[in-house]
Formats: sequence, C-alpha cells, structure tokens
Amino acid sequence: MMNQEARAGLLTDPISLQLGTENLCRCLVRLLSKDPEWLSAKVKFFLPNMDLGSGDQSPDPTQRVIQQLSKLHTQGQSTWQEFIHCVCMELDIPLDLEVPLLSIWGHGDGFPRQLDIGEESQPDPQLHPGLKQPHQSCGSSPRPKQFKKQEQELAKRYLQLLRTSARQRYADRTPRPGQPLAFPQVYIPPILQWSRASAPFDAQEGAVTGDPKAEDGTDVNIRNLFNTKANRGPRVTVLLGKAGMGKTTLAHWLCQKWADGQLDRFQALFLFEFRQLNVITGFLTLPQLLFDLYLRPEAGPEAVFEYLQENANGTLLIFDGLDEVFHPCPSKETAGPEDPASALTLFSRLCRGTLLPGCWVMATSRPGKLPACLPTEVATVHMWGFDGPRVEEYVSRFFSDQPSQEAALAELRADRRLWSMCALPALCQVACLCLYHLLPGSSPGQSAALLATMTQNYVQMVLTLSPPGFLPAESLLGLGEVALRGLETGKVIFFAGDIPPPVMAFGAALGLMTSCVCMGPGHQETGYAFTHLSLQEFFAALHLMASPQVDKDTLSQHVTLTSRWVQRSKARLGLIDHLPTFLAGLASCACRPFLSLLAQQDEAWVGTKQAAVVQALRKLATRRLTGPKVVELCHCVGETQVPELAGFTAQSLPHQMPFHNFLLTYTDLAALTNILGHRDAPIHLDFEGCPLEPRCPEALAGCGQVENLSFKSRKCGDAFAEALSRCLPTMGSLKKLGLAGSKITAQGVSHLVQALPLCPQLEEISFRDNQLKDWEVLSIVEVLPCLPRLRKLDLSLSNVSVSTLLSLTNVAVTCPTVRMLQVRKADLIFLLSPPTETATELQGDLDLRGNANQRKEAQRRSLALRLQKCQLGVHDVEVLIAQLREGPHLDEVDLSGNQLEDEGCQLMAEAAPQLHIARKLDLSSNGLSLAGACRVLSAVSTYRTLAELHVSLLHKTVVLKFAPEPEEQEVIQKSTRLSDLSQVTQPGSREAQLEPRAAFPGSLTFQMPSELLPCAPRIRLTHCALQAQHLEHLCKALGGSCCLRHLDLSGNALGDKGVALLAQLLPGLGALQSLNLSENDLSLDAVFSLTQCFSTLPWLVHLDFSSESQRVILRGDGRDRDLSAAGSLPEFQAGAQFLGFGQRRSSRSFCLRECQLEPLSLSRLCETLEKCPGPLEVKLSCKVLSDQSLETLLHHLPRLPELSLLQLTQMELSPRSPLLLADIFSLCPRVQKVDLRSLHHATLHFRSSEEQEGGCCGRFTGCGLNQEHVEPLCWLLSKCEDLSQLDLSANLLGDAGLRCLLECLPQVPISGSLDLSHNGVSQESVLYLVETLPSCPRIREASVNLGSKQSFWVHFSRQEEARKTLRLSECSFGPQHVPRLATGLSQALRLTELTLTQCFLGLEQLTILLGLLKWPAGLLTLRVEEPWVGKAGVLTLLEVCAQASGNVTEISISETQQQLCIQLEFPHQENPEATTLRLAHRDLGAHHSLLARQLMETCARLRQLRLTSSCVSSSALAHLTSGLSHCHHLEELDLSNNQLGEEGTKVLTGALEGKCWLKRLDLSHLPLGGSTLAALTRGLSHMTLLQSLRLSHNQIGDTGAQNLAAVLPGLPELRKIDLSANGIGPAGGARLAECLPLCRHLEELMLGYNALGDPTALGLARGLPRHLRVLHLTSSHLGPEGALSLGQALDGCPHIEEISLAENNLAGGVPHFHLGLPLLRQIDLVSCEIDNQTAKPLTASFVLCPALEEIMLSWNLLGDEAAAELARVLPQMGRLKRMDLEKNRITAYGAWLLAEGLAQGSGIQVIRLWNNPIHPEMVERLQSQEPRLDFAFFDNQPQVPHGT
Repeated sequence: MMNQEARAGLLTDPISLQLGTENLCRCLVRLLSKDPEWLSAKVKFFLPNMDLGSGDQSPDPTQRVIQQLSKLHTQGQSTWQEFIHCVCMELDIPLDLEVPLLSIWGHGDGFPRQLDIGEESQPDPQLHPGLKQPHQSCGSSPRPKQFKKQEQELAKRYLQLLRTSARQRYADRTPRPGQPLAFPQVYIPPILQWSRASAPFDAQEGAVTGDPKAEDGTDVNIRNLFNTKANRGPRVTVLLGKAGMGKTTLAHWLCQKWADGQLDRFQALFLFEFRQLNVITGFLTLPQLLFDLYLRPEAGPEAVFEYLQENANGTLLIFDGLDEVFHPCPSKETAGPEDPASALTLFSRLCRGTLLPGCWVMATSRPGKLPACLPTEVATVHMWGFDGPRVEEYVSRFFSDQPSQEAALAELRADRRLWSMCALPALCQVACLCLYHLLPGSSPGQSAALLATMTQNYVQMVLTLSPPGFLPAESLLGLGEVALRGLETGKVIFFAGDIPPPVMAFGAALGLMTSCVCMGPGHQETGYAFTHLSLQEFFAALHLMASPQVDKDTLSQHVTLTSRWVQRSKARLGLIDHLPTFLAGLASCACRPFLSLLAQQDEAWVGTKQAAVVQALRKLATRRLTGPKVVELCHCVGETQVPELAGFTAQSLPHQMPFHNFLLTYTDLAALTNILGHRDAPIHLDFEGCPLEPRCPEALAGCGQVENLSFKSRKCGDAFAEALSRCLPTMGSLKKLGLAGSKITAQGVSHLVQALPLCPQLEEISFRDNQLKDWEVLSIVEVLPCLPRLRKLDLSLSNVSVSTLLSLTNVAVTCPTVRMLQVRKADLIFLLSPPTETATELQGDLDLRGNANQRKEAQRRSLALRLQKCQLGVHDVEVLIAQLREGPHLDEVDLSGNQLEDEGCQLMAEAAPQLHIARKLDLSSNGLSLAGACRVLSAVSTYRTLAELHVSLLHKTVVLKFAPEPEEQEVIQKSTRLSDLSQVTQPGSREAQLEPRAAFPGSLTFQMPSELLPCAPRIRLTHCALQAQHLEHLCKALGGSCCLRHLDLSGNALGDKGVALLAQLLPGLGALQSLNLSENDLSLDAVFSLTQCFSTLPWLVHLDFSSESQRVILRGDGRDRDLSAAGSLPEFQAGAQFLGFGQRRSSRSFCLRECQLEPLSLSRLCETLEKCPGPLEVKLSCKVLSDQSLETLLHHLPRLPELSLLQLTQMELSPRSPLLLADIFSLCPRVQKVDLRSLHHATLHFRSSEEQEGGCCGRFTGCGLNQEHVEPLCWLLSKCEDLSQLDLSANLLGDAGLRCLLECLPQVPISGSLDLSHNGVSQESVLYLVETLPSCPRIREASVNLGSKQSFWVHFSRQEEARKTLRLSECSFGPQHVPRLATGLSQALRLTELTLTQCFLGLEQLTILLGLLKWPAGLLTLRVEEPWVGKAGVLTLLEVCAQASGNVTEISISETQQQLCIQLEFPHQENPEATTLRLAHRDLGAHHSLLARQLMETCARLRQLRLTSSCVSSSALAHLTSGLSHCHHLEELDLSNNQLGEEGTKVLTGALEGKCWLKRLDLSHLPLGGSTLAALTRGLSHMTLLQSLRLSHNQIGDTGAQNLAAVLPGLPELRKIDLSANGIGPAGGARLAECLPLCRHLEELMLGYNALGDPTALGLARGLPRHLRVLHLTSSHLGPEGALSLGQALDGCPHIEEISLAENNLAGGVPHFHLGLPLLRQIDLVSCEIDNQTAKPLTASFVLCPALEEIMLSWNLLGDEAAAELARVLPQMGRLKRMDLEKNRITAYGAWLLAEGLAQGSGIQVIRLWNNPIHPEMVERLQSQEPRLDFAFFDNQPQVPHGT
C-alpha cells in the first residue's frame, strides 16, 4: 500500500499544475471534506455501478476525498466538468474559489491531461463492473476433475460477491425527508393482482395459454411472485403497470430484499434495464451479459457460469422496461442458443428456456403490445398502485413527525381529486414532497388547492426544488429542450454530447436526473436520464408551452390521443404517454403565472398558447372516439380545469359508451367521473374484457349521470364487488346494473346484497356467468321485495341444486312483483312487474271508467314458470304443486325436459284446473308413455278452459294450452277497450297511425268468438303409435270432452281398419270442426269409408285426401280457416252472423289428390258421392287420367244433382279429352263452364237447381288442337243451346284450321266472344276473316294483332248486328294484299268502323285502298295509325283524302298520335254541306294556317272545328280568325290548351261574334283576361243555342264570374257549364248561385277547385236546377253546414247521376238522404275526414241509391265499424261495381267483414283497400279468400264504364 503522502501527491501535483496554484486544490479538498455524504452521493451519481466500499475505507477523511476525486477525474473531461458545476451550484463556496473553479475546470479547454496516479486509483476489476475490461473468454472447455472443488469455491465467492455488491448499492438509499427525487425515502408495496395467463398479444389465434395457479383477481403478495407452487407452471412473469405505478422501484426493491437475505430461494439475482441495453448495438453471449454488463467474477468465469447453468432454478433475472425495447425481436431464430445475439434475443432465449433452462425471469412493462419473444405460458401480474390504506401508510412514513402526518393526511382527505391522484405511487411521492414544503405556514386546504391537477403537482415540485425566490428559467427550458428531443427521437439516456454540463449539473442538483454506466464489450460510457419517464414528458411539455421557438400549430400537433388497446395494437408502445396530459394541465389558468415567468413573456402570450391547446382538445371531443381515447381525453380535459370544455366534452359523449379490452385504473375512472359530472343526459357505461383495478368502482361514487353500468371481466373478484357495493347507493340515477363473468364468491355477494336494498331505483340486475352457488343465489333473491322498480334479475350460469330451485319458485310465488321465473340449462332469470308509478297510472285510468272490482282485476298478478331441464322428479312436482296452489294465477308453466314420467305428468295435468293456468302447461320430454298419455287425456277431457292438448310421443311433446275463464274474458275485453280508447285519444302515437282501433259503442261491439262461444279445444295425439284397438278407449275418453272442436290423430298406425271403425265412432264425438288423419297408412278404401261420413256427419264440409303424402283432413265449415290459421285473427263467422249476414248454404268439398283413378274406383266414388247432401265440389288429382276413366267420370255427372264444381288438376289428359269435355254440354245441361288448360287442368262449373238457364262457356286453351279437331269440335259445340264464350287460344290451328273454323262458325251458337289468339296465323287468316264478315251477320266486332300480342278476337251478338267494327294491328300488309283487302271490305256492307294500326300500309297503298273501297251506301270511319302520318304533312294527307271514292265528311289529323281519321259517305256527292275539320297537336305556321283558312272558306257550311294543344304563330292566328269569320254555321268550336297568349286569345274570341248557331264552346286553359272576357261575354250574349260552355283553368276570378252570371240567364239551352279552377271566391260563387236556377235546362255543373265556401253551397241549395245530373264541387272549401244543406237539397232529385264533394272538410256534415237518389251512379267523397260515426247515416243512404255503381271514400278516417256498416249494405246494392276505401283505418277484421259482404251475392268488381293497417300476411290470405279485395298500390281493375 502506498502511504497517504504519496497518494496525495499523485493527485495534487498534476491538479496543481492545471490550477496554477496548489492552494486552490487544497481548498477544494478541504471544502469537500466538510460534507463527505454529499461527495459520496455525487460519486455514486456519476459512477452508479462503481463499488465505493473496500477501496474507500481510509480512516482519514481527507484521503477518502482525494481517492473519490481521483475516480471522478479518471472518467474524462465531461464528467469532471459536470462535477465542478455541481460543486459550484449545490455547495456554499466562497466567490474567490467558485470563479477559478468555473473558469479553469468549467470549460473544455481547462481539463488536465490524464494523470498517472498509481494502480490503486484505477478501477477495481472485481467490484466495479462498469469500468472493467471486456470479458475475454467464457468458453465451456472441460476442466479437470481435480479442480471441481476449486470451481465450486469460485462460484460461491461470486454469489457472495453479488449479494455484497447489491447490499452496498442499496445501503445508503434512505435519506432524510425532503431530499431530491433521486433518493426515494420509503417503499410501500403496491397492489398486485394476477391476471389470466395470456399469450403474446400479437400471437396467432389458437395459441395455448398458460395456467397460473393463482386465480384471476387474487391479490398477489410479493413473495407469491415466485411461489414454489408455480414450479410446474410458467417461470416467466410479466409485471404490467401504467407509468408511475412503481415497476422500476419494485425491481430495485426486490434486489434489496434479496441482498438482505429475504428471497433466500434465489442464489443469484441479476437486474437489467432495457433502456441501458438499448444502447448496446453489438451482439452478446449470455456470459458477457451477466459478467461484462453486471458483475465480473474474481476468477474462473467459466466455472461460475457452469454453476449457474447447473443451478438455474436458483437464478432470477429481472428485466425492467420491456416496453422500451427499441429493436424488434426476430420472429424466427436460425442461430444456435449459444451464439451471440442482441440483448432482446438473449431475453427471448431465457424466457423460452433455450438459455439457462429452469431459471426465473421477471419483466416489467407498461400495458400494451408485448414482444412476440415471450412464451405463451407467461404469467401476468397487474400493478394497481395504492389504495386508501397504502396512501395513508406512505404519507405516515414520509413525514417523520406526527403533526406533519396528520396535516398532510387532512389535506389529502379533504380534496377528493388529490386523493385519487395519490393512487399513482409516483404522483403520491410528488404530492408528499410538495406538501412537505407547502404545509409549514399555510392554512388548511391552501396547500391542496395548489395541487389541483397532476401537472400542478409537478409545477409545484419544480418550484419547491428551485432556490427560494428564484426560478432558473434558462436551466428549466434547457432541460425541456433535451426532454422533447429525446421523446421525438426515442431517447431516454443522454450522454455527454447530448446535454450541456450546466443543464446536467442543474438536473443533478435538483434530483431531476440520475446517472448510469452504459457498457458493452470493450467500452463503457456514463449516461444520464430523467428520474422518471413522466418527468421527461413534463419538461418536454414545459418546453412546448414556454419556448418562443414553438408556434401554436406545432403545439397543437402534440395534442393527440393514442389508443392503448391491449390486444389490437400493431406497433410497440411509444415513449409519449403523459405529454398531451401535461400540455392540457399547463393550459390551466392556474399555470399561467408560472409559464409567464418561465417564458419571460406576458400572460397574454401564454394565454394564446393555452387557448390553442384547449381548442385542439375541443376538436378531439367532437370525434367518435374509442374507449381508450375517451379515457385519455377525460384526463386531458380534467387537467385544463376549464368548465366549459368539460361540459362540451361530457355532452359529446355517446349515450352508449363501451370500454372493451384495455386496462383501466382507479384514476382513469375518476377522470371519467369528473367529466360526467358536467353532463345533463344519462349515459350507459359498458366495461367488457377490461383489466380493472379492484377499487375502480369507488371512483364512480356519486356519479348521477350513469343510468346503465355493466362490468364483464374475469378479473373482477370480491374486492371489486366490495368496492362496487360502496358506490352503488350513491348513484341515484342507476337503473341497470351488470356484473357478469366475474370471480365473486360468497364474500363479494354479501357486500352486494347489503348494498342493493339501498338502490330502490334499479330496474335491471344481471349477475350472469358468475358461477354462483346456492347460498349466493338465495341471498340475492331475498332482496327482491326491497327493489320495487326491478324488472329483471339475471342469475344465469349459476350452480344451483334442485332444493334451491324449489326455494326460488317459492320466492316467485310469494313475491308480489315477480311475473316470470325462467330456468333452462344455463338460464336463471326473474322478470318482475312494472314500476309502481305505472301501476298507479293504470289504476287512475280505471277509476275513470270502473269501480273497485276493476282495479282489483287490473292489479291481478299472473306468473309464468319455466323450469326446463332441471332434473325435477315426482316428489319435486308435488312440492311445486303445493306452492302453486297458494300462489297467484299462472300465465304459463313449462316443466319440459325433466324426469316426471307418467305419474308426474298425470299429477300436473290433474292439478292444472286448481292452478288457474291461463296460457300453457308444457310437460314435454318427461318420459311419458302411451298409457300415460291416455291418463293425461282423461284428466283434461273435462276442462272448461282447455284450448289445446298436443301429445306426440315420437317428438316427446306434451303441451296443454288454455283459454281464459269467462270472467277473465270480461276483464280482458274491458282492458282491451281501455287500450283502444287510449290509442284513439293519442292520434300522434305510432300505434295509432299504424292500426287505430275504434271503441265500438252499444250494440255494435265486435266480440271475438272466444268471448261468445264456449272454449273449442283442440286435441292433438300425433305420432303416438295409436292403432285400431286403442280407438274405443280413446273415443270414450274424448266423449267427456267439453265441446271438442279439433281432433288430430296424424302420424299414428290406424290403417284402413282403424279409419272404418273411427267413421262409426265419430257421431259420438259431437260436432267437430276438423279431424286430421294424415300419415296413418291409408288407401282408397279408407277414403270410401270417410266419404260416407258426408251423409252421417252434418258438420263435415270438407274432405281432403292425398295418397302419396298421406294427408287426410276432415273439416267443418271453415271459410275463415286460412285467416285463423295465421294466429293473427279470430274465427269471424260468429261475428258475421251477429252483424246480420244471412246463413248461406255451405258447399261441401271433396278433394282427392295423388291417387290412381281407375274406372272402377271412379264409379265407386261417384256412387258414394251421390248420397252427399248439399252443394258439392269435387277436386281430383292424379298423374294420368285415361280416356276411359274420364268417360266414366263424365257419364256419372248427371247423377250428381248437387255437384257445383268438378276440378281435375295436375294430371295428364289425352289429346281426345277436349272432345270428350265438349260433349258434356249436351250430356249434362247443368254444366255452365268447361275450362281445359294445357291438357293438365280441367274445371267444370255447374248450375244449381235454383239458377235459371244461361249461357255456357268453353275454354280449350293450349290443348294442341289443329285442323282435324275443328269440325268434330264445332259439331259437338253446336249441340249447346247458348255458347256465350269460346276460347281456343294457344292451340295449333294455323291458317288452315282457322279457315275451317270460320267456315263452321254459322253452326256454332256463339253469343259472346271467340278467342283465337296465339294460333300461328298470318295475313291469309286476316283476309279470310274480312271476307267472312258478310256471311256472319251476328259478328259485331273483330280485332286482330299479328305482332307481339298475337291476339285474334271475334265478338258476336245474339241477333244480326247492323254496325260492325274491324280493328287490324301489325298485320304487315304488302302491296299484294291491298286489292284483296279492298275487295273484302267493299263486300262487308255493314262495316262502320275500320282501324288499321301499324299494318305497314304506306302512303301509296292507302291511296290505292281509298280509291278501291266502294259501297252502295253508308258511312265508314277509317282510322290509320302509322309512323309516317306524323311526318307526311297536312297537304299530302289532304291530297290522299281527296282520292277517296266516297264523300269525305270528316278529316282528323293528330301528329302526336300519328293518326289519320277519315269519315267517308257513300255514294259520292259533290259539294258536301257538312264537313268537320280537326287539327290536333299541330304546329300551325303561316302556310298551314293559310291552308286551313282556305279549307274553311271552301267549306262554308263547316259545323265542327277542333284546334287543340297547338302552337299558333301571330300570322297564323290572323288567317284562322279570317277563316272563322266565314263559318256562319259552326256548331262546335274547341280551342282548348292552345298557346295563344292574351292578345291572341282576345283576337280569336273576337271572331266569335255572330256565331249564333254555336252549341258547344270549349275555351279551357286559355289566358282569359279582363278584356278577353269582355269580348267573350259579348259573343255569348248572341249564342242562344249554346248547350255546353267549358272555361276551366282560366283564373277569371270573381269579376269574370259576375260577368258570366249576367249572361248565363240569356242562354236558355245551356246544359253544361265547367268553371273549375278559376280562382272564384265566395263573392263570385254567390252571384253564380243566384243566376244558375234561371238556367232551367242545366244538367252538369262543375265548380270544383274554387274557394267558394259555404255561402255558395247554401245559395245553390236554395235553387238547384231541376234537371241537374252532375254536380262537381271538389276542393271548394265547403264545411259541414254547406254540405248538409246541399244534401238536403239533393235528396230526392230524380235526375242526379254524379256527385263529387271530395277534398272538403265534411267532418260531421256528410250529406245523407232520406228519399234517395234513384239515378245516382257515382259519389266521390275522397279526403273528407269522414269517421266511423259519420259513416253510419251515409252508409244507410247508399241503400236508397239503387243505381249506384261507384263509391269513392279513400283517404278518410274509416275503421272497422264503418267497414261493418258497408259490409251490411253490400248485398243490397245490386249495381255497385267499385268501392274505393284506400288510406283508411280498416284492419284485417274489417276487411274480412267486407269479404263476407261480398260473399252474400254482391256484383261488385273491386274494393280498393291499399294502405290500410293490415299485415302483409293477412293481405295475402284475405285476397286468396276474396280476389275482389284489391290491396295493391296501382289499381289492377279497370274503371267502371258508365252505364254498364
């Protein structure tokens, strides 16, 4: 050893040379000797990995200082400079010493050269691994056995060296209170909690997860992290915790505990930090990682490493900061496990066991995506920070004296926000440090007010650590710049070149930065880092807010939100975690003075930056954010302390807020709760799959905005439930609570059960999938009476026993609010009655209309029990029955899937009447046998309320359905009426709009059959293996049944024998409505047995048998069966009889399908049917029906006098069958119609004996008829006396067959129509038809289309027809056809009208045709429609007309219709006196109008002129006016719809003067102004013969109406006047009403679309013209008063035919008649607000109008009551063809009533019911029952022609 003087000389001499004086060096040594603790701390800071123990134990303090300075000096220039800065800043030194120190050593040029101070001053290679030479070799070469003991000794010494080094490292880490952050004072273990073992979060699906032995949610003790029980499980533990939770602190604390001997199971412990390992860029071996980077053995590293391998289970390696890994781990590794690799790869090999197998590995990380190198069996532990007791303990240990402890705890407890922030250990430390300096001299609450946010805690910490009264702004901004640059580049460790020495010294002096030695093979370097990553983010935020170089846009870009999805994140976690939060916190007004001082700017400048941050957050709040971003946003908004921003954010949150699959802490929920406090609307919070801190729910305490709260996570245990129970009573708005899929036990349930009664507002509770046991379930159910508003309790996926289940049923029976208990496999659900308020409201409504009994009935409770697959036995059923007898009425009992067997099922069936089951009892899948089924049937046969019993042993079905008791039916009926009234009184409700119902008063109450008739039970014994021997016993049991209506025995084994026996027993079962015998292996013999039942069973109406499908159905009268089968409508027949519909004779139906019909079988069948009474319909279907079988059937038809219909469907008939069927007209005169289609479907309709004889109809379509069939067919048809219609379309007649048929036509007595369409004919057939016309005098019309339609129709009359019409379309006539066509037409002397449409007849051919067409005498109208007509021009067409051989009496040319119409008169005469000219849709220029003028001048006796919809120029108008002046005999003038302009109209109307012969004048749609109207009235005064005046759509107004009123009395022959849409008001209307009675011959009055009002109606009522036929007052602003007066005036009018009062508000004033209107054909009352009440007298009036053909009542308020009234009168209206009821309120019931009315014999063609509230399925069923009901949007029926 060197003496002290030598050691001092080695140090001082070189230093003295650099200082220039030896005294300065001695002064420095003397100064530092006064504070050895400070110097030791700084050496430890700058040399963190250097052992300061054995080499620095000199007894002389001066020598120890010299040794430490030598070690610092050897680290290099940068370290020495930073140390000198720390000396000057932190120690109180004289100015004369500080100046030379900074001037010489504070700069780079003053650093002395490397000093040679001796060997001992060099780094100790054994104790200071950070300064050692690189490890040279750690190979595994074999060693001699004689050295084994020596090697073990080396390993032992190394392990001892590890423990000693760690002990010395942590020996002096507990400074006194108030010291900088780099020296933590106390350690309180945080909350640790096992999570389920999970695979790496980016692993492929299907990875096998591990199985940690600790259950999810169990609190983990520090020792349990390495519990020996886990030896069989994973040896890799990942510690997950958010930033500031204390992960790094825990890692160092474990090292300290191990050094102290507490973790004795581990012989070696190594601690690595990934932020240091990131610096190493080269590859390492594991020995290099352990020895070069941690601690090198004194000797024999190979021996030490081999020992570690052999004892790997005693080695623990801790890797801190796995989330900070920079370099990704390769997915596939090709190198060997011993090969050098990156640090992360070595970590992966350790975790997977390829290196040091059996060792223990622990890693710490923030939550998020972990690297794929982790094995699938990794165990995960969550760090949750501090709970309340831990915070108190930490504060108590932080403050040494009792008063300070109490004061600090008082501050924390008084501020809930500060208390919640202390849940984060790092923030708790900051808060305590701040309180340590703030509490002295401050009043209570004042200190906490300065720590309102996390950011303000950090700000206050900086102020606390800064020199009093001085803020080192430059140094703080320098740290901020370094921090921000590090975050942006991903750097957390800074080296000498990254940070200026003064800044480094400042950070070290305040304890804001710490140092470490970063080493690699062959090099080492001292690095510096912020004491915590959050601190680096804070200083980065300070720089962004306070630096002038950062503008607002750059600042806003850093205000972002990042998702922290645990399982979705695609990239590694970044370093930025709290930066946006700190920026938001610095945007608080409380930080403005601090920032202003720091930035050395005014507060306005700071405020601008703060506003930019707030605005950025506001934009983020408007977005649709995921759960993690919402939480982060809440943190940021809370930090700003801006109430307006908090309110805006709260209102922007969606109503349903899901949080799925990411970690949430207490502070997260506290931040969310803070924001929700600013929200007005309720919110639903749904937490699913989120790792939750056990005390998380406490953060929601007092949050009144949460309406629904749901947690679903296996990580929630008893501690979570306890915390939840504490906050539930404080959440007053909570309605729905869910805690599903958790790990709560009896302990957690006990806490919840105590809290639930304190939450009476709860409406739904779900504890699904919690694996609750019996005690827990019963405990929860016991609180049901304490929750009056509860609607649902879900305890599904619980483990309950049968005894507990019976206890639950007892609770359901006794608890007055339970209305359903459902238990099925995993389900266990209680449904409860509505809230108390709703019941009170209902009771109040009943008080208005009832008495106390009604209130009791409304409050009567019904209970539904569904106990499915619960393993209930007979004994359990007995207990259950005893419970239910004492309970309320039951709505449903479902015991399916249990083990009741015969005895249990019989017990339930016998007890059913006493249990008052309203709907259903289900005993399916209970092991019932056939004998047991019979006992059940006997037990229920006498039930009064049984609606259906369904037993199917094959399908294990046993279901009993019930109908209400009679007294209960009355209650239901009353409640239904109240419900209907409530809907009617609320027209705005959706239900009222969709399907309003009327509350029917008095005698017109619509009662359903269940309310009028006894219950009609349906017994279904299907697939029960019933045989013939069982029938007598079965029928005996059924004989006691009350009013059995439906019996279903399908799927059994009765056979023909059984059916024959059953046919004998059926009369003893009463009047059934249906009997189903399907699938009973039946043959035709069974059919014959059943057919005899038509005569023995009066109720039997329909028999349906299908051989192949074995469908056998017997039904009674079921016209409504299709409707009732849907379940949406009742059986309406009783209702129909109640409404007064007469009993019509029911037709019986026999349907036989898929059978082989041989002649013998058909003969036997017909003989059986001969005995069938009443009208009979027979429907037969088979694959092939031979001619012999068809002849047999047809010959039996005359012996079936009651047969009304014979239908042969889905069968193949021979080509000879049309002839056989044609012969039936003579064979059986009752045949009315024969319809044969495609030789597969034939239908024969028969007249009844009461019907008079009438015409017959024959349809033989698609039957393959050709020429050879025509003669025999016509011969057979000639035997028919009156053939009204013959349809031979779609056959193969061709031209030859058609010619043959036309030759035979005179023999066939056709009186109606002949259809020969689609028979492949050509022009030859058309020409032959023309040539045939003279020989067939009864033909009145023929039409042929050879184009796409392929139609060929001939219409006949009963007598010879004087006028014939021929229409030919698309006949493609060529030049060769025209002469023959002209010749044939010339012979058809009675032809009066010929239409040639697109027959390819050109201009030349038309000219030839007109020239060749010659008649002796008569008129012929020829219409030619060809495309060239619109292009040829008027002159050309007139030239063609001039070539006609007859006199042209009328020419009409329409360009738009491409039509030329010529009327010819024969024989030809010169100078015709009467000529008509019509020019429509023409553009008349000067040339054409000049021609028109010349024509008119030539035709001086022109009587009719129509010029409509044309465009006339001004010059053309002058020619027309000039021409009109020469037409003195003009009788009709139509100038409507012309674009003449006001001046043009004035000129044209001026030409009307002198037209005294004019009878019809139409000037509609012209601009009749004041001057124009004056000219018109002058002209009208001379038209004394005028009969029709049309002036609609001219807006003449009141003035024009008054002018006309002055002229009208002078027109004695006026019969029709149309003034619609003329803007006439009450004044003009009243004047018209005064003058119209003077028009004594007026027949048609049209004044619609004028605002006439009631005064005009009253005036008209006082003097209606006596001959009035048509009255139109549509949309005339009439009210009830005017309408009633008109009705009274019209009543009894003998001539009125048409009335239109549509679109007037006639509510309560619809006209009705007492005398009737004998000729009224049409009445239009569309959109008149007519309701049910108003419709009654109106409907009665319809009966008094016998000629009524069309009634329009659409778009009104008519409901089922009005439909019933209309249905009542329909049979009495014989001439009614059409009724329009669109857009009303008629339901399916009303539509059915209308169908019933139609069925009473009405001749109506269609009833329109579009857009009424009827379900589409009902529409289809109703329309199939009655096709005349039309529900389509478009009218599918033709308009009714008048007079038909």
